[in-house]
Amino acid sequence: MKLRPGTGAMTALLACLTAMGPLSTDMYLPSLPTISLALRADPAQVQLTLSVFLVGFAVGQIIYGPLSDRFGRRPVLLSGLGLFAIASAGCMLASTIELLILARFGQAVSACAAIVIARAIVRDLYRAEQAGRVLSLMGALMGIVPAVAPILGGIIEPLLGWRAVFAMISALALCTLGVVYLMLPETLAPSRRATTTLSGMISSFGILLRSDRFRHFSTLVCLCYGGLFAFISGASFILQNEYRLTPLAFSFSFATAVCGYVCGSLLGARFGSQLGLDATIRVGTSLLALGGMLMVMLLQFASPAFWHVLVPITIYMVGVGLTLPQCTAGAITPFPERAGAASSLMGFLQMSFGALVGVLVGHTVHLGPMPLALIIAVVGIGCLAKSLARGHVRLSRLS
Repeated sequence: MKLRPGTGAMTALLACLTAMGPLSTDMYLPSLPTISLALRADPAQVQLTLSVFLVGFAVGQIIYGPLSDRFGRRPVLLSGLGLFAIASAGCMLASTIELLILARFGQAVSACAAIVIARAIVRDLYRAEQAGRVLSLMGALMGIVPAVAPILGGIIEPLLGWRAVFAMISALALCTLGVVYLMLPETLAPSRRATTTLSGMISSFGILLRSDRFRHFSTLVCLCYGGLFAFISGASFILQNEYRLTPLAFSFSFATAVCGYVCGSLLGARFGSQLGLDATIRVGTSLLALGGMLMVMLLQFASPAFWHVLVPITIYMVGVGLTLPQCTAGAITPFPERAGAASSLMGFLQMSFGALVGVLVGHTVHLGPMPLALIIAVVGIGCLAKSLARGHVRLSRLS
């Protein structure tokens, strides 16, 4: 039985595919301090398992999008999921921090096939406003994974050890592979497939980068995701080491923040088509800036408490849920003949920026929560300024 466009089952499967990346990161977040002790690595080295994942994710996205434009979505997606299951097993077996970093890179290069192709499938099946709504619904459903994954990881790690977490990720990847093989139809007709060559890829990326619309929305995606990944990179060390939360308590705190993302995604799905992309994004970026500034002020002027991090980041995550799906739709929908390439390039830029932010967090996390708060505030304010600048330019052109 094949899934049909517009059904809840299709949206749920696409959401599961986009969740492969967050699953492979969020589920082992509670284990980071344990991995540091087990593999005799300092926090900066352990944080590299996060940043190198984004580097691999960025590199892989450049590959998978154009390949899926040439050979179709299904064969490339099935190959990526199979390699992801193998790489996750490699993480489980790593005996040194260097081997874990290498396995995480392989995990990332393969996992990104799922999110790139899921976005391209949305573009295959839906137009702009519909795509924004479907991406928001996918974001809301996907939000269940990063909410549940750290809790599951926080339960598994004390009982079975951190290696069991990666064993679970590998098993889930194999289950998803089976569902895709049995139920997901090919969405890119042979007549619409591109001829992929190196020069053709470079040409497609050049066309995208010359587009003001693509540059604008991709910049917003990078800034928005930068603050999100800063929190992912530093939260485990800050909340467990600075505020003495247990792995399970950290997991529930992380899940609370993720619930903010789910709420923002649901609001975007409900009201995004009524307000329009730009207005929805302006509301979202306002919350990004508010969350970042509130965290800085609470840490600076209030007595230490973990909720001074948790409440502001939850507000920030509501903004992410409103902003990220709409910006993704805004970046890729104008390019139906290059949906895979647009998804790839946007993802490459997003993950590259996130990796840079992650490295910065890794080298400042030992200084306490304030550097993390400042990073989140800067990218949040920058995202708001960029969204307002677009509105100013459009009004100036009309006057």
